[in-house]
Amino acid sequence: MSNFAKNLTLACSYHASISDVCRRIGINRQQFNKYLNGQVHPSRHNMRRICDFIGVTDSEMLMEESRFAQLIGLRRQPVPRPQLELPMQRLEALLARSSPVDRYEGYYFRYFYSFGNKGCIIKSLARIVVRDGRGYFKNVEILRDPDTGRWFRSNKYEGMLFQLADRIQLFEYETLEMNSVTQMTLYPSYRSRVDFLLGIQTGGPTRRGRKPGASRVALEFLGTDISVLRAMRQTGMFYPDDPSLRPEIVDAIDNRIDPGAFVLEVDEP
Repeated sequence: MSNFAKNLTLACSYHASISDVCRRIGINRQQFNKYLNGQVHPSRHNMRRICDFIGVTDSEMLMEESRFAQLIGLRRQPVPRPQLELPMQRLEALLARSSPVDRYEGYYFRYFYSFGNKGCIIKSLARIVVRDGRGYFKNVEILRDPDTGRWFRSNKYEGMLFQLADRIQLFEYETLEMNSVTQMTLYPSYRSRVDFLLGIQTGGPTRRGRKPGASRVALEFLGTDISVLRAMRQTGMFYPDDPSLRPEIVDAIDNRIDPGAFVLEVDEP
């Protein structure tokens, strides 16, 4: 118990504040203070959430304070510049071959079947921004219980996109806990106005024991100037028969349908 409290305090010192840590993990501040003070030990569920956020195992979290400090210090050391140059060269080579993605700039609703909540559809708000010819992607998930509407988790993602071989390739990572990477391959739009982008995404839930997977994904274009607050209120987790979801979108991301049977057809040139 003493080791855990000391190690938790040390891990929190790498972040802006205790409140920030509580918000990002999703644990009540009053309860978290009891963990820091060594008054109580977290439940198995909360222990996993804390360890996943810090990036350690349960046993590592209970190490002696000196050993834990060495472990955390090593994992948080910046990567030397020479080690970054080679992968960045590879990325630059891909970006140099990319077709322009300016026409896709704007806000989107993103739809896909959840990896970790079977049978539920996640609807999030995404944005594509183009700067100096480079495409950047941001996505925010506000997860609410489909039965009660109560919030239980938020996820934020950032990444890059480029168009290669007549396909839009998008890579993103989860920015809060940095424990998840997703890759999307989307069909480009050949219509005069972007309406939907359809494709496949691979990734996996962040919960322990869950396997990686793949699912269909749809991006519904909203525009370049929208009310973000109003759009965020429409996001969350939904059952497929929820009346707020368009049936053609639900069909388009249904993993049971044959790939050639998209209701939202993709126009090839």
